[in-house]
Amino acid sequence: MKRLHVLAFVGSLAAGLSAMGASAAEKVVIGDIDDMSGPYADVLGPNGVESIKMAIADFGGSVLGQPIELLTVDHQNKPDIGAQKAREWADQNGLTMILGGSNTGVSLAINAVVKEKKVPFFAIGAAGASLTGKDCTPYTIHYAYDTVALANGTAKTILKQGGKSWFFLTADYAFGTQLQNAASDVVKAAGGTVVGAVRVPLGTSDFASYLLQAQSSGAQVLGLANAGTDFSNSLKAANEFGLGKTMKPAALLAFLTDINAIGLDAAQGLYLTAAWYWDLNDRSREFGKKFLAKTKKEPTFPEAAVYSATLTYLNAVKAAGTTDADKVMEQLHKTKIDDMFTSNGVIRADGLMEHDMYIMQVKTPAESKGPWDYYKLVDTMSGEEAFGKLANSACPLVKK
Repeated sequence: MKRLHVLAFVGSLAAGLSAMGASAAEKVVIGDIDDMSGPYADVLGPNGVESIKMAIADFGGSVLGQPIELLTVDHQNKPDIGAQKAREWADQNGLTMILGGSNTGVSLAINAVVKEKKVPFFAIGAAGASLTGKDCTPYTIHYAYDTVALANGTAKTILKQGGKSWFFLTADYAFGTQLQNAASDVVKAAGGTVVGAVRVPLGTSDFASYLLQAQSSGAQVLGLANAGTDFSNSLKAANEFGLGKTMKPAALLAFLTDINAIGLDAAQGLYLTAAWYWDLNDRSREFGKKFLAKTKKEPTFPEAAVYSATLTYLNAVKAAGTTDADKVMEQLHKTKIDDMFTSNGVIRADGLMEHDMYIMQVKTPAESKGPWDYYKLVDTMSGEEAFGKLANSACPLVKK
């Protein structure tokens, strides 16, 4: 009889441990790998973490009966750090999803890890279109924007105004290369010419020699294929050089924080392409108000996108009833995204979240009604107009 009791206890203990193991496996662990201290920190870094926390809190703080855990790290714009941390979290911390911040090179390194480890990866701040092109994986979602959409917005707008000859000032890594190539394709397709380009190291503070090359090129347009403080510093330097008298600057990627740093006096009249703006509609204004109260600033569009992506993932986990990556990805691909970020978002077979994009023009100081009131809407591009047709995707996952 005692032996039967012991066997029953052992069986009960095993069942309990098994249930605990299954429960632990279903815990959501979100990792955020971003630039927290470098040239892109104001785009999505520390305030992006706050945006993720807001989303987790608004979701209720738990899913599948478990509290949601958030891990964060500064990738320092080094691909090896991004890849190493993603692998470590997957192997040791039960990682179930990654949010990738600014820097295409880092995101491409993470891409290789998530393909191996089968972890959904939402690329938010990185622009490189190859993430859902030739470098796509079954687990990667490019959520906010890409280099193709930026070129189709800003470059086409400048071309329509007569800016036919271009010289590019380009960030010297994967993002800059992809952005310059995308804009060059648009310029050439419209009958324009690219007369030259110069590559500039990330985090450069002195742009004088690069701008002199641009000035001597005789081009009508200075294509700024950079971002973050590199963009704001290069535009400030261009203004100091008086380049605006002979060349029209093209902001191929600019964020609200960049315009705030430059000031409306210097930035007024610039055209740029954005995925979202806090003053677009009632839902964007409501989110902007909450974010402003939390961070003392209006959100950039990547900061809005990371909030949306977090909720989109958590809702998919809830609907799927599991953190299993393949089942969650299946749920994500059949989900229409209708929230404060977009009303018509769909995640395509190549991993691109297709949605409307917006061409903005920076207001004059007289037009602005106050802090962070910097943009006026010029045009809206449909998702297909901005990102291109799925049938033309270079992603090998897309069935032709």
